[in-house]
Amino acid sequence: MNNFKEIKPELIKKNPFSAIGKEWMLIAAGNREKQNAMTASWGGLGVMFGKNVAFVFVRPQRYTKEFMDREESFSLSFLDKQYRNILNYFGTVSGRDEDKITKSGLTVSYHGTTPYFGEANLVLICKKLFVQPLDTNALANEKIEATWYPQKDYHTLYIAEITNVLQECRPNNL
Repeated sequence: MNNFKEIKPELIKKNPFSAIGKEWMLIAAGNREKQNAMTASWGGLGVMFGKNVAFVFVRPQRYTKEFMDREESFSLSFLDKQYRNILNYFGTVSGRDEDKITKSGLTVSYHGTTPYFGEANLVLICKKLFVQPLDTNALANEKIEATWYPQKDYHTLYIAEITNVLQECRPNNL
């Protein structure tokens, strides 16, 4: 389990295109009694409503969505490449079917009541600001629906303020 220091969002060194789109992240939501997590590769970081934000997309059938909808906050945990098999596992197995957090061997830590993973090298604690299902009528390119939504299971967009950034304490990033 890693030792973290808190940094300002502006000091994040990770390239979000690589970190999210290629290396992936774990979205975790819930509380100290019950939580779930899933792998995600869609999302980003930016500024909205005058705040530093993260935005993520979750399909309606994902078990984690129930936790995200119920709680005020969620976390994004970024892990080193040695955890790629675990990221694959979190992306293919539902927490409805088994306790994948326990089975994965990852350590659940908490910022307040928001769960995150102690093995992460970077954690974003996020407070929801905006939640809306994607609307097929808003898609400007018909190929998007054909490619990404053949089953009409449109993602829900979550925009959340980044309230805390926890960075692993390593000699090269202290």
